[in-house]
Amino acid sequence: MSAGSLRVTVVEGDITQQEVDAVINAASTAMRGGGGVDGAIHRAGGPDILEDCIARFPDGLATGDAGWTTAGELPARWVIHVVGPNRNAGQTDRSLLTSCYVRALEVADELGARTLAFPLVSAGVYGWPKDDAIAAALEVFRAAETGVTEARLVAFDHATYERIASQLAG
Repeated sequence: MSAGSLRVTVVEGDITQQEVDAVINAASTAMRGGGGVDGAIHRAGGPDILEDCIARFPDGLATGDAGWTTAGELPARWVIHVVGPNRNAGQTDRSLLTSCYVRALEVADELGARTLAFPLVSAGVYGWPKDDAIAAALEVFRAAETGVTEARLVAFDHATYERIASQLAG
C-alpha cells in the first residue's frame, strides 16, 4: 500500500532493533523515559537519548506533538518522540492521536529521514483501542504528502501483527 511514494509496511519484532533512519517513540509529556516502548527505546539507546531529551525539551512536549533527539546506541540515526493521548486519563480526542503521526512525518521531513519505524501510538498502557489506533495511523499514512519513503509499523506480538496486516490489506 502506498500514498504517493510512502510505502506502509508491517513487521513483527522489537522496535529498538529496526534499521531505519528514525524510530518513533511513544513518549510521555515529560520526555524523561518511562515504560513500554519509551522505556525500551531509552534502555536500548543508552543515556544519550535522555540527556538530549532534557536539553532539547526542558518543559517536555504537548500531547499530539513531536520532536527529535539522537538515537544513542540504536541502529537508527534519530528518535522522533511523539506524545499520544492517554485514553485511560480521559484524553479521547482522536485528532491528538492522528496529530502524532502527522507531526512525526513533518519532523522526519525536516531531518531528511526517509525510513521510519512506528509503534502503535497510545495503544498500550494509554488504552486506545488497538483497531482504531491502527486505522488512525493508516489514515495519516495514506493521505500523507511527505519525503518519507517507508512507514514501518512494528508489532510487538503476532496478534497485533495480524491485526495491522489485515487492515493494511483492506
